[in-house]
Amino acid sequence: MRILIKNILILIIGFSYFGFAVDSKFCDKDTEIRIKWVDNLNGDFGFITKWSYPEGIFKNKFGQLSCDGICPKGIESMKDSEDKIYADSMPRFYQLVDTTHLFHSISCEAWCYEWAGTDFITAKQKNKNQITCVTHSSSGTHCKLILEIKNDTCIPRIELNSISSLGLKTYYCQGGFIKIDRESWIKGILKAEFDFDFNNTDEPVREMFWKGKIYTMIEKK
Repeated sequence: MRILIKNILILIIGFSYFGFAVDSKFCDKDTEIRIKWVDNLNGDFGFITKWSYPEGIFKNKFGQLSCDGICPKGIESMKDSEDKIYADSMPRFYQLVDTTHLFHSISCEAWCYEWAGTDFITAKQKNKNQITCVTHSSSGTHCKLILEIKNDTCIPRIELNSISSLGLKTYYCQGGFIKIDRESWIKGILKAEFDFDFNNTDEPVREMFWKGKIYTMIEKK
């Protein structure tokens, strides 16, 4: 009985250690990218004048903004058999359906699994010297770029929430650069240019990368 208990304890300790080792890879010094702070980050940031409607919002053949996909309950009764919104239902329809103009905050190219592009990234302040940036996923894009920026370092990773396999998968950065505009940062804006390569553990010979430009307000804690 003592031998059995001892073996169980050894297994528990072993699994705990393994879990810690996996998690600690996020803090591995090899994944940290040194930030290059610049006084005036040049380049084309014109994408910030472009905008999109929320996903699922489109113009129907009658020129009305309508909703397709995941939509608020009750709006189907506000449309006729040809999907035209009744005139007297339009005020209520647009109270329920979000037709906000969403201005783009990232312009990027990437290759990762289940990627169909993204135009949006959110930057949130975690504490005085640290922010977390996350790109937005969509019905076609199930991978996210995550940047942990603290002091003068950035730790990038890609998280894939696949629709074809169970569980969340993480790919760690293995090289690249990020430049951040110092003056914009002081004003609470992340203006950056980046180019990262990632360790593709599924297909090592296939390049996984994410590069582009960011311009977004940093949301305060």
